[in-house]
Amino acid sequence: MEEIVKEKDEYKFSRFMYILEAAFEYLIALLVSGKFLAKLTNNIGLSDGVTGVLSAFASLGCGFQIFSIFLSGKKRVKRWVSVLHSINQLFFALLYVVPVVPVSKTVKTVAFVAFLLIAHVINNIVNSPKINWFMSLVEDKKRGAFTANKEIVSLIGGATFSFLMGSVIDYFESINNINGAFVFSAITVFVLAILHTATLLFSKEKETEGKEKTPLKPLLKELVRDKNLFKIILVSVFWNVAHYVATPFFGSYQEKELAFSDSFYALIIAIGSFARAVFSRPLGKYADKYSFRKMLNVCFWVEVVAFFVGAFITPSNGKVMYTLYYVLYLIGMAGINSGAINLIYDYVETDKRMAAFALKNAFAGFAGFFTTLAVSPLIGYIQGKGNRFLGLNVYAQQITSSFACVLVILLIVYLNTVVKKIRRPQEINSVDFESDTVSESSESGS
Repeated sequence: MEEIVKEKDEYKFSRFMYILEAAFEYLIALLVSGKFLAKLTNNIGLSDGVTGVLSAFASLGCGFQIFSIFLSGKKRVKRWVSVLHSINQLFFALLYVVPVVPVSKTVKTVAFVAFLLIAHVINNIVNSPKINWFMSLVEDKKRGAFTANKEIVSLIGGATFSFLMGSVIDYFESINNINGAFVFSAITVFVLAILHTATLLFSKEKETEGKEKTPLKPLLKELVRDKNLFKIILVSVFWNVAHYVATPFFGSYQEKELAFSDSFYALIIAIGSFARAVFSRPLGKYADKYSFRKMLNVCFWVEVVAFFVGAFITPSNGKVMYTLYYVLYLIGMAGINSGAINLIYDYVETDKRMAAFALKNAFAGFAGFFTTLAVSPLIGYIQGKGNRFLGLNVYAQQITSSFACVLVILLIVYLNTVVKKIRRPQEINSVDFESDTVSESSESGS
C-alpha cells in the first residue's frame, strides 16, 4: 500500500506571524487615535477642529500609498518594509514624548504634527506591499476566514490592552502626574514596535511566480484604463467620505463634552471589540460563500444604523448612546476593511493587485482627509455659536453623524447598482472558455 505523504506547509508559521503582526500594529494604532490622541492634543492646547484634522492624518497617509506603485515591480519587499515600518512606529512613540518636553506650545504643535504625519505617511507607503506579501501566503478560498481570524486576535488583544492602558492613565491622572502617563505610553509603543518588527523578520516571503511582471508604465496605463477597477475604488472613496465626515471628531467629543474617563473609554472599546470579534468570522464565511460585495452590503446597513444612533448622542445620554453607536460601528467594521481589500483581490489579476490596492488606498485616503478638512470649520462654527445650528440646540458631532448616515445610504445604492453589474475575471474567463468549447463542438460537428 503506497504511503501518502502530505506536503509540508512552509508558510504556516509566517501566516501566524502575520496574525501577530496585525495585532501589534493594531495596539499601536489604538494609542495614537481616538480619545488617546485627543488627550495628547488637549494637553498641547489644540482645538477640536484641529484634533479632527489630525485624526484624519491616518486617511491622508493612505494617499501616499500611491508611491508603493513604483515599488510594485520588486519581487522582494521584506527588507525595506521591515525597516520603514520600524521607523514609522518610532515616530508614533515620539508623539507621547512631545508633551513632556519643556518647550513652547508652538514648538510642541509643529513637532507633534510633523511626527504624526511622517508616521502615517511611512506606514502607508509600506502597507500595500506588506499586505500583498502576507496575503499571497493565504489560499484564495480561505481569505475571508483567515482575515476574520486575524481580526479576532487583534480585537481581543486590543480590548484587553485598551482597558489596561486606560486604567494606567487614569491612575496617573488621579495623582496629578499626566507626564508620567505619557512617558509610560511612549515606552509601551516602543516595546510594541520591537515586537512588531520581530514578526516581520521571522516571516517568509513568497517570490512572485509565473509570468513576468508588467513594467511600470504599461501597468499604470492598464490600471488607469480599467473602468471596472475605478468602479471598485469608488466604493472605498465613498466609504471614506462618509466615515471621515464624522468619526475624527468623536475623540474630542468623548474627552470634553461627554467627559469619559480613560477607563470607561477603554471599556467601550472592549465591548465594541468583543461584538466585532463575534461577527467577524461569520461575516468572513458569508463573504467566502456568497461574495464580498454582498457582505459589504450587510456591513454598510449596520453603519447606517450606527451613524443614525450617533446623531442622538448628547452628554445626558452619552454613556449609553455612545456605547450603542460604537458597538454597531465596530460590527459593521468587522467586514468593511477586509471587504475593501478583498474586492481588489476578487476583481484584479494577481500581478496587478499590489498596484491596484495602492491606487485604491491613495484615492480613498485623500478623499477621507479632505472631507475632514472641509468639515472642520463647521465644527468650529457650531461650537462658536454655543452649540446651535439652523436654530437648533445641537452638538457638532450630531450633525456630522447625520451627514455620515445619509452618505452611507447613497453608498449602498451605488454598491447594489453599479458594482453589482461588474463581472469578476474568473467569471469572464469561464464564459469565454464555455464559448470556445461550444464553438469547437460546432466546428467538429459540421
